[in-house]
Amino acid sequence: MTPIPIILLAAGQSSRMGNEDKLLQVVDGQPLLRRAARIAQRAAPVIVALPPSPHPRYETLDGLDLCKAEIQDAKEGMNASLRGALAHVSPGAPAAMVLLADLPDITSEDLKAVLSSVQSHPDKLIWRGATETGKPGHPVVFNRSLFGQLERLSGDQGAQSVVRAYSDKIHLQPLPGQNALLDLDTPEEWAAWRTKRSI
Repeated sequence: MTPIPIILLAAGQSSRMGNEDKLLQVVDGQPLLRRAARIAQRAAPVIVALPPSPHPRYETLDGLDLCKAEIQDAKEGMNASLRGALAHVSPGAPAAMVLLADLPDITSEDLKAVLSSVQSHPDKLIWRGATETGKPGHPVVFNRSLFGQLERLSGDQGAQSVVRAYSDKIHLQPLPGQNALLDLDTPEEWAAWRTKRSI
């Protein structure tokens, strides 16, 4: 069976970071985007949605065996990235995982746990990570039967409308702590996370 690929969403503008690119913030000695891609690679094949080139994010992925999907209309928002990246999913893949690139606590084991839930809960159409207490988060796996609906989305709301439409077909996979929810959008959030991590 063709493996389920991971679509890493990295075409956003990181606008709340001022003049800094949050995906180029250094974590564990490497840019966050490269770190996220390497974590994802340990779980499945990776497709990275990127802004139009030239862009510094491309260089951070040099040497990694993954698919770089250039999103020409990235300024539209997240759904442009979804549409563009889905075009690179293998025809034989039964589903695709959508992963945000700015989840600093997510691990390869977390991704594998959500991917495994596709096999253990075959009656569902959407499988997503959740906090320890069951609050829905990321990543989110969509069955191939939903690709057409994802490809018709526009704007920056992500796939929330599709998720709501199939609320009775969702499996929530608990992940440790806040791994499924913690993202860092502002310099203040980055500073707080770094401080907590160093304690």
